[in-house]
Amino acid sequence: MKAVQYREFGQPPEVVEIDRPTPGPGQVLLRVTAAGLCHSDVFVMNIPKEQYAFGTLPLTLGHEGVGVVAELGAGATGVAVGDAVAVYGPWGCGTCRQCARGSENYCERATELAIFPPGLGAPGAMAEYMVVDAARHLVPIGDLDPAEAAPLTDAGLTPYHAIKSALPVLGAGSTAVVVGAGGLGHVGIQLIKALSGARIVALDVDDTKLKLALDSGADEALRSDDAEVLTKVRALTHGRGADAVFDFAGFAASLDVSRQLVGVGGEFHIVGLGMGGATVPVGFFVTPYESPVMTSYWGSRDELIEVVELARRHQVRVHVERFSIDEAPEAYRRLHDGSLTGRAVVIMEH
Repeated sequence: MKAVQYREFGQPPEVVEIDRPTPGPGQVLLRVTAAGLCHSDVFVMNIPKEQYAFGTLPLTLGHEGVGVVAELGAGATGVAVGDAVAVYGPWGCGTCRQCARGSENYCERATELAIFPPGLGAPGAMAEYMVVDAARHLVPIGDLDPAEAAPLTDAGLTPYHAIKSALPVLGAGSTAVVVGAGGLGHVGIQLIKALSGARIVALDVDDTKLKLALDSGADEALRSDDAEVLTKVRALTHGRGADAVFDFAGFAASLDVSRQLVGVGGEFHIVGLGMGGATVPVGFFVTPYESPVMTSYWGSRDELIEVVELARRHQVRVHVERFSIDEAPEAYRRLHDGSLTGRAVVIMEH
């Protein structure tokens, strides 16, 4: 079968032929229908060899996957052959305190047990078939378009988790600022619109993405590299600053703008990874009073179920660019160059 793999440190991914996997006890074989690309993939492929901590190479990429159940391993229950499902990516041990509440994204034993997410250490969804370690990591998607459903597992789930936690400060009359209106941000805008009473101000350096932000429900769209952007956001909030700022870019430049937009008592959520390592100063005279700065990682299993339900109700829809598996290396190049609008998704042809 065809797969897209990261095979050599510092080299671009390749389309290769590998053996079709066989599910072991309790596992599920998925015939992949669509797999999404993510900046996290680019981040992983830019880690120097001596710092790499995502298992061994070659690595089949793809942590945003949907497909149809093709085969059940011995003892596997909970799904049936032919079911259309999405893969919950942050696998955990299933038994620790965090896993028990469905938050396998914060599994307390994942490092100890060397449990990796698909595409980020374990073989991922950027292949014609993939093995899912347990049926609990599959969520039914019904008749959703696979191309639009695949990004829900990360580009939908990750913003949803952050936004849901901020809802107490996003009541009527509040203002939410979304920094970075691309693959994550345009989904985040829709989620804020669906879940809260906030006015949404979108910031980006790309006019095409600002148009996507407005099309996705933003009330205002501003250039984040405008020298007057801080003044403009302050004016929109009557001098108070934002009640919540969500940085979906995660670069040093975006974080520097984002932190200055937060008002007293507001929340600053760093959601985007950027190229990793960017930080913000926190403390007296640089952080507004009673304004937490938070990072998060993916979301819980029950939250993925909720995100899929929002998509079924047409309250969130991912803007996607579709590629064949043979075009995946080019899609990754464009992702790295920042020339994509929305999310890139590889469609499998069986």
